[in-house]
Amino acid sequence: MIRFDVNCSILFTHLPVTERPAAARAAGFEGVEFWWPFAADVPGDREVDAFVRAVEEAGVRLVGLNFADDIPEGGRGLFSRPADAVRLRDNLDVAVGIAGRLGCTALNALYGNRVGGLDAQQDELALENLRLAASKAAGIGAVVLVEALNSYESPSYPLVSAGAALDVIEAVGEPNVRFLCDLYHLARMGEDLPAALAHPLTGHVQIADNPGRGRPGTGELPLADLLDGYDGWVGLEYKDPELDFDWTKEFTQ
Repeated sequence: MIRFDVNCSILFTHLPVTERPAAARAAGFEGVEFWWPFAADVPGDREVDAFVRAVEEAGVRLVGLNFADDIPEGGRGLFSRPADAVRLRDNLDVAVGIAGRLGCTALNALYGNRVGGLDAQQDELALENLRLAASKAAGIGAVVLVEALNSYESPSYPLVSAGAALDVIEAVGEPNVRFLCDLYHLARMGEDLPAALAHPLTGHVQIADNPGRGRPGTGELPLADLLDGYDGWVGLEYKDPELDFDWTKEFTQ
């Protein structure tokens, strides 16, 4: 049976971060994931402890966690950005430490937007930082995920196809670097979704319907058919102010 986890950085956002894991559990989910859930790249111990406690007390598993990403401000990760190199490296140990405490085994390393005229430097830096992140994640038995986004919503993000993300993973050359297969982003780019799901380097899956990035059933993607036979965690990374999860019944019948 498919195991759905809720991305609590896009759903339940009317609640404080520390109340969202319990809300996800009350809605019937046993797993959650987050973009970077703190305002600071290196939050204080008290703030980290409160987040860890919230997940533990809710009785859910932290399935995935982003490294520092600046998503709310329009950022798309720090891994390739020279000006953010110190920020990223300061964050690596914090993120891996939280993941280790909560048994999280997937850390999302968003590549970062392009900076004009620095493509080659950014790509070299990204490989260096991804190898470093992979080494740290290996210490807790976790994988580092590389994600492809869509160019319509992220025009400055260079990895806008499964092939581009997989090329980076191959270039990193570490055994615990995997592909984050977000079916919404790939669908917007006209990708072969079954092939992406079946790729041996796919390490995590996220969904939203297309068009609109709404809950399954609001768009045109045959998500039940696409996910038939998939037995990993599937992150719900879609927009739905109504928080209507009745669509999940289609996957349990």
